[in-house]
Amino acid sequence: MTFRHVLKSTILAVIGGLIYILIELLWRGHTHISMFILGGVCFVAIGLINELFPWELGIVWQSMIGAVIVTVCEFITGLVVNVWLGLNVWDYSNMPFNVMGQICLPFSLAWVVLSAIAIVLDDYLRYWMFGEEKPHYKLV
Repeated sequence: MTFRHVLKSTILAVIGGLIYILIELLWRGHTHISMFILGGVCFVAIGLINELFPWELGIVWQSMIGAVIVTVCEFITGLVVNVWLGLNVWDYSNMPFNVMGQICLPFSLAWVVLSAIAIVLDDYLRYWMFGEEKPHYKLV
């Protein structure tokens, strides 16, 4: 891994982490440092979808993949931060279709929409800041 690649990933992770905690502050009125880390990891991981799959993969499919990525990362983070460390950063126990209070179906569906936004934002940041391929999309 080159220095340029590490720097690019770090910049994107910081941007993603800041956006994630901003969303949390607007939605819940508070956040936690673990959400900055989780947001950064998720943003970089979602940005890699176009690295692993062709551009011709529709934005709907990419968004669903992104939602799975975020849900899995949220579950793992929840097990560490909330269950193991007992920090109680979030609790979805009162939400329908939750798993151990760490993930739930309503938020997994919300991640589909937020992933679509993250995909487009990541692609354009890579294009504007790092001279990567200009984004182009298919719906499905």
